[in-house]
Amino acid sequence: MAKLSVESARSRLLDLFKELSWRRGLVTLASGKQSDFYIDGRQTALHAEGSCLIGELIFSHIQTLRAKNIRIDGVGGMTLGADPIATATSIISWQSGAPVHAFIIRKELKAHGTASWVEGTRNLPKNSPVLIVEDTVTTGGSTRKAVDRARESSLAPVAIFSLVDRNEGGREALRATGIPYTSLFTRDDFT
Repeated sequence: MAKLSVESARSRLLDLFKELSWRRGLVTLASGKQSDFYIDGRQTALHAEGSCLIGELIFSHIQTLRAKNIRIDGVGGMTLGADPIATATSIISWQSGAPVHAFIIRKELKAHGTASWVEGTRNLPKNSPVLIVEDTVTTGGSTRKAVDRARESSLAPVAIFSLVDRNEGGREALRATGIPYTSLFTRDDFT
C-alpha cells in the first residue's frame, strides 16, 4: 500500500476515529467527569489501518521535533491507552531507519520481579529523552502521572502528544508542566 501524505493520513485517521471510536451517550470519564460523548481511541489504535496511520503520524511528529534538535529516543505512556500507540510508532520508526523504542507505564506498581513502574527501560539509557503519548486527554491527569512516573524511572519527557484533546482543560494543565504538548485532533473535529 502506498504511503499517504501527512494530511491524507490525518484525514483518513479522522474518518476511522469517527467510525470506530466516537459515540454519543452519557458516560463517566476516567477523570470522574460526566460527558455526553465518548472517544475510545483504543478501538482505532487496535485497528490494523488505524494503527499504521497513528504510527506514521506520530513518527512524522517525532521527525519534526528532531529537525528542531529535540532528540526523542523513546515513546510511551500510561497503559492501556498508550500501549498500541507506542508500539505502532516504534514499528514505523524501525521501518523508517530511525528507531524510537517503546515503553509502557503501569497504573499500579508491580509487586514482583523488578517492581518497576515502567517496562522497556533496558532499551532506553538513563535520562533518555522521550515522547509521552496518550489516546485521549480530558483534564490531563493521567498524562501528568505518566510524566511523573517516567521521570521517577530516569526517563526525560521532552514532549507530549495525544491523538484527541477533548478541550476540557487538559491542554492548559499539560502546558503548565513546561513540556510542549500537541494533539492530532480536538473535540471540534468530531462535532
